[in-house]
Amino acid sequence: MQSPCFNCICCKNSHGDKNHPSKISIIITCHREFMDAVASSIHPNSQFTNHECLPSCAELFANLKDAYPHYIQTNLADEIRAHEYYHLTLSKRVCLDYNGNGLFSYYQQQRIKYHPTLDSIASSSSAPPPSTSLDEPFFNISYKSVSLSTQLLYGGQESDFERKMRKRIMKYMNVSKHDYSMVFTANQSSAFKLLADSYLFESNPNLLTVYDHEHEAVEEMIDSAKKKGAKVVSAEFSWPNLRINSRKLRKTLGVKKKKKGLFVFPLQSKVTGTKYSYQWMNIAQENGWHVLFEASALGPKEMETLGLSIFQPDFLICNFYKVFGENPSGFCCLFVKNSSISHLNKSFTSLGIICLVPADAKSLEDKIASSSSSTSSESHQETNQVSDEEPKKITTLFEILNWGNKSNKKTISKTSMKFDELECRGLDHADKLGLILTSSRARYLINWLINALTCLQHPYTEDIHHPLVKIYGSKIHFNRGPAVAFNVFDWKGQKIDPTLVQKLADRNNISLSCAFLQHIWFTKMYDDEKKTILEIQRSGDDNNNNNNIIKKGKLNCGVSVISVSIGMMTNFEDLYRLWSFIARFLDADFVEKERWRYKALNQTTIEV
Repeated sequence: MQSPCFNCICCKNSHGDKNHPSKISIIITCHREFMDAVASSIHPNSQFTNHECLPSCAELFANLKDAYPHYIQTNLADEIRAHEYYHLTLSKRVCLDYNGNGLFSYYQQQRIKYHPTLDSIASSSSAPPPSTSLDEPFFNISYKSVSLSTQLLYGGQESDFERKMRKRIMKYMNVSKHDYSMVFTANQSSAFKLLADSYLFESNPNLLTVYDHEHEAVEEMIDSAKKKGAKVVSAEFSWPNLRINSRKLRKTLGVKKKKKGLFVFPLQSKVTGTKYSYQWMNIAQENGWHVLFEASALGPKEMETLGLSIFQPDFLICNFYKVFGENPSGFCCLFVKNSSISHLNKSFTSLGIICLVPADAKSLEDKIASSSSSTSSESHQETNQVSDEEPKKITTLFEILNWGNKSNKKTISKTSMKFDELECRGLDHADKLGLILTSSRARYLINWLINALTCLQHPYTEDIHHPLVKIYGSKIHFNRGPAVAFNVFDWKGQKIDPTLVQKLADRNNISLSCAFLQHIWFTKMYDDEKKTILEIQRSGDDNNNNNNIIKKGKLNCGVSVISVSIGMMTNFEDLYRLWSFIARFLDADFVEKERWRYKALNQTTIEV
């Protein structure tokens, strides 16, 4: 078979002339070859009915590279992972529940926690090496009490750290300061609520959202909008592919009313990986809607695509975290188009806007004081001589240590500059990998995973065939996002609770997400299937087994699922480990065995 061309025009986000016959034929050929490659990445028509008889990781990885010759070009991601995110390998943790953009790397965090200069200082004394640990090694946050409109128009005092962070993020997002202004918010929910509280729903009383899953931050926005009298409508998604019901959405956007409102739109589902067209933003804008674009589900560098430079949204939200797979705390950014600031309430003040404050070195100084105080008597004498002099303003940890050990003066002065510089290695790595490499790698891996999951089959029982896994939304497809939603079923065809699968995965060092698909629209063809698929969402209280039948006045029907997200640091071994874990459910007694195993280990019954 001819090697698929994954670097052709269809790999790029082309929004130009799609009607050109040659371009259409190239795209069709490229996609067909890709589908053939997916099929050959695992032996064609293979079915695995026993988890103990799976091919090895090495064998399947070799098949993957044969099927995708261009995969080898993504090795740079493996090199970065090995050096900057080595904790993923050391902890043997598979992180498939991560969405957002990582600001810093694990290596960078550890280098700050255990700075080489501090180690060298400690090693020159009789004290043991310092074991410093910072909960907030890079920055802290403080809340502002100011209206969103005022902050955008007039700004305020900000630290040098905050100014540099703002500049770095806007460069990464490919957003110009001439077109947009940006505020930092505590988290994603704060960003959505802040905009809902500030938006003039009084004059534009409609809120239209496009989400195929329950989204906590969007729910915050909906609650705030309803309190201001807004009419809330959600787009619907056609079963079984969960694509947007185009006819209904186009009709809603084109409704003939002078007053429209806010159209909230992600470019793809972070749960199912289904992609949506940029054209929906264009249709909304042409019909008088203001557009909020959520970019948190986008992969690295996707903000550089042509589509976003053409369809500039009025508002944009994106998440930023600290370290991939390690305490993903951070902040969120809300961008507002400068020409759209006038549509915000000038007097309404809502909590949510934050300042980024450089981490205070005082706690670190206290923790290593014992190390510096254990130096030689000569150093003590020098310290006393300095302390008797006129008081001096101490600005950095390294100046303090320099008083106690002048021999380290040159080394400390050099490293202190590096310590104080703003370096967002996570964003730097995304820039280094680039759009084509990261999107191609994710495309190879997510489609391999979908193919592998569908190869897991329960043995035939009384001529009844039950697959182990059911995929929701986009299946194998060239243009799909790096996420997949699925459920696991037992040999009787009964769905296994996604939270149970998640809990067992966690005990096997694999992090997965659970989600709730909603706003599903069934045609008459699927009426019978509808009754067996839809379920009532359970209460948020894990200890309460009662169904929360009525939520906010409506039946909250949908499908609870397991969701897997692939990031730029995900590798093939991560997905193989997930696949081999899911395959263990082919054993009809797997869940019961796990329950008894943990009971034996802990001498108590562990609910799973």
